[in-house]
Amino acid sequence: MSPAARAPHFVRSLERGLAVIRAFDADHPELTLSEVARACGLTRAAARRFLLTLADLGYVRADGRTYRLTPRVLELGYSYLSSFSLAQIAAPHLEQLVEKTRESSSLCVLDGDDIVYVARVPARRIMTAAITVGTRFPAHVTSVGRVILAHLPQEEIEVRLTRAELTPLTARTLVSADLLRAELERVRRQGYALVDQELEEGLRSIAAPVRDRGGEVVAAVNIPVQAGRTTLAALRRELLPPLLETVAGIEADLGMTTGPAPASSRGTGTHRSSSSPRPPAPRP
Repeated sequence: MSPAARAPHFVRSLERGLAVIRAFDADHPELTLSEVARACGLTRAAARRFLLTLADLGYVRADGRTYRLTPRVLELGYSYLSSFSLAQIAAPHLEQLVEKTRESSSLCVLDGDDIVYVARVPARRIMTAAITVGTRFPAHVTSVGRVILAHLPQEEIEVRLTRAELTPLTARTLVSADLLRAELERVRRQGYALVDQELEEGLRSIAAPVRDRGGEVVAAVNIPVQAGRTTLAALRRELLPPLLETVAGIEADLGMTTGPAPASSRGTGTHRSSSSPRPPAPRP
C-alpha cells in the first residue's frame, strides 16, 4: 500500500514491526541488525528498536550478532487457525484421503495474490516436500490457487491478471494472461484444476474447491504428486474421485455447522458460486 493510499487510522510503526517479523523465513532464519534494516527499508537505529521491542515481548531472541524468531511467534498464526473452523473440520477428511491415496493433501485459502496452507497431512514417505501450515505460493501457478481464482467475479479475475507477476518458474509455467484466462475458464467449467510442473519441475497437483453452505468457494484441497510416479491420466482417474469425495465430505460437515458461515479469508475475493457444479468422478 502506497503512503498516499493509507487511511488516517494507519499505524506505520505496526506495519514496520510486522515487516521485521516477516523478514525472517526459511532461507533467512538468522539475520544481523544490518540485514533486518536492509530487508525492511529501515535505518539501523529503527531496526534495532523494533528488534529490542520484539525481544522484550518474547518474539525475537539475540544470539551474538544475529537475531532469530522464537516459538512464541506461532501464537500469532495459531490465533487465526484456532478461530478458523474450516481447518479443524477438514483435518480428519484430509487424513482419510491421505490414508486412501497414500499421497499428501492440504487445505489452502486465498490471501491477497497468494495461497496459504492452513491444514496439511503429509504422506508417510522417506522424502516429502518441505511444505507446512503457513507456506505461501503465488496463486496463479498452483492448482489450489487456480481453482479458487476461477470462481471469482470476472472483473476481479481481470484485475488480478493485470497485476500478477507472470514470471516463469519452470519451462511449463503459463506466463500469458490470455492463456491463464482461458485456463481459469476451463477450471471453472470442469470443477477442478490440474497443474503440471508449472510451480516446480517434477511436481503435478490436482485440486478441487470447497464451498460453504451458502455456495461460496472458501478454500481448496489438493493432492500433489511426483510427475515421475503418476501420469496426468492416472491423476484424473485414480486421485480425482477420492479428492472430490473428500471435498464433498468437508462441505457436508460445513453444512452441519451452526451460526454464521465458517470464516474464509475475508477480503480475498472468494465469492458465492453455483454456476459450476461438482463434476462427476471419472470412470476407471
